[in-house]
Amino acid sequence: MSFWIDTHCHWDAPEFDPDRDLLREAARAAGVAHCVIPAIGRMDWETVRELAHRWGDSYALGIHPLYTGPGRAHERDIDALAQMLEDHHDDPRLVAIGEIGLDFFVEGLDAERQTWFYQEQLKLARRFDLPVIVHVRKSSDQLLKALRQWPVMGGIAHAFNGSLQQAQQFMECGFALGFGGALTYDRALHLRRLLQTVPMESIVIETDAPDIPPHWLYTTAEQRAQGVPQGRNQPAEIPRIAQVLQEIRAQGAPDMREARQDWQQITTANACRVLPKLGALLAGARHG
Repeated sequence: MSFWIDTHCHWDAPEFDPDRDLLREAARAAGVAHCVIPAIGRMDWETVRELAHRWGDSYALGIHPLYTGPGRAHERDIDALAQMLEDHHDDPRLVAIGEIGLDFFVEGLDAERQTWFYQEQLKLARRFDLPVIVHVRKSSDQLLKALRQWPVMGGIAHAFNGSLQQAQQFMECGFALGFGGALTYDRALHLRRLLQTVPMESIVIETDAPDIPPHWLYTTAEQRAQGVPQGRNQPAEIPRIAQVLQEIRAQGAPDMREARQDWQQITTANACRVLPKLGALLAGARHG
């Protein structure tokens, strides 16, 4: 399969309201033939599903850790999620539960409440035999602890920036690691070393659009104060991000075979492996 997959794009975000369909076409013109659209909460489950069906993409259903606070999520939303998964389990475009996880970077969030929602969604992943897309921010050890208690079929550690040891533990749990715009910054030394070290079979590419813009879209606080808007990330940036990924991998390559790898083919195959329904969906589209 010779195309790019953006394994994490929030197409339902309000930043895309003015020109969503045009940007999806721009992504397709850039070679990004498929996007995985994760939900962040009950309010967007139907929206991500509709977008995936409109464009021939795929989606994930879940409750994001930043949206687990009172007033944003209720414990009964887990029951609603279970019902949604039951209703659409046979939908070939429903490829994962996500975006779920833990965020211990943002201050003021209830860690216990986040953990409860995360664990309950892992139980649903086991019940419905689906992989998960996990949000990882200063929370790798706690995420892994729960995965050992409620093992799932794997998935994607989105925007991973933990240690090599933590990366290895995620990979042992059947996860690929999501890399995107953050790796394009020269100062992202740890992330770049990690990218050079992990096996190529564990790398998928993503944008997290409209967030985590690559360096060529980033504006400083001073520029924003002067009225220069922050660049809006979008899946059409995937080929350029992938070029940076390839250059970083080549710098640490032990031989020229690594430098010549086809990262479009590799990352697409990796995404299809860790999201099995995605692989089946794309194989069916290719042979249909």
